[in-house]
Amino acid sequence: MSGIYARRLSVVAATAALAATSALFTAPSAQAAMPTPVSAATARTYLGQLPVGAEGSSTGYSRDKFPHWITQSGACNTREVVLKRDGTNVQQDSSCAAVSGRWYSPYDGATWSAASDVDIDHMIPLAEAWRSGASSWTNAQRQSFANDLTRPQLIAVTDNVNQAKGDKDPAEWMPPSSSYTCTYVRAWVHVKKHYNLSVDSAEKSALQSALNGC
Repeated sequence: MSGIYARRLSVVAATAALAATSALFTAPSAQAAMPTPVSAATARTYLGQLPVGAEGSSTGYSRDKFPHWITQSGACNTREVVLKRDGTNVQQDSSCAAVSGRWYSPYDGATWSAASDVDIDHMIPLAEAWRSGASSWTNAQRQSFANDLTRPQLIAVTDNVNQAKGDKDPAEWMPPSSSYTCTYVRAWVHVKKHYNLSVDSAEKSALQSALNGC
């Protein structure tokens, strides 16, 4: 009897462990997001350290000089990694394409259920980076910048809002949702500081003004 009882306990324990393991994979989790940018205080310090000068020329610029989206692992490229990271309950097919899920766009407060309605925004637009110093980088450096998952440089947002942003800096464009202003400018300065990109005077003034309200 003791052997049967022990086996029953073993089965019960194994079943409980399996249930707990399943919960880890099936329980809904809080939406992930881009890496957290530096604090407003740190961003203000960084902003004071950035080189300031007239914006450079777009001559020679091409998105092809910032190779993206590169393969990150298996069949998944950078766009698909960010879609998975920034979405909720995202399901991917064997090619790593998102076939279902929900995406909340903090730029405008909209939620989408089709990946085709979502763009991956470069916080510092590629053309803006080019005019701010990236024109002198190697293609390998520009590739790292365009696929940077470590800094707050990539974020899933509503496609037409991203298109409205284009290559504008914060003196020319800010997210429609004012509740995201502080996060946006903190991220902008964080990335520019990491890559030692310059700011023009209007851009710096807009960033200072926004950060003073954070």
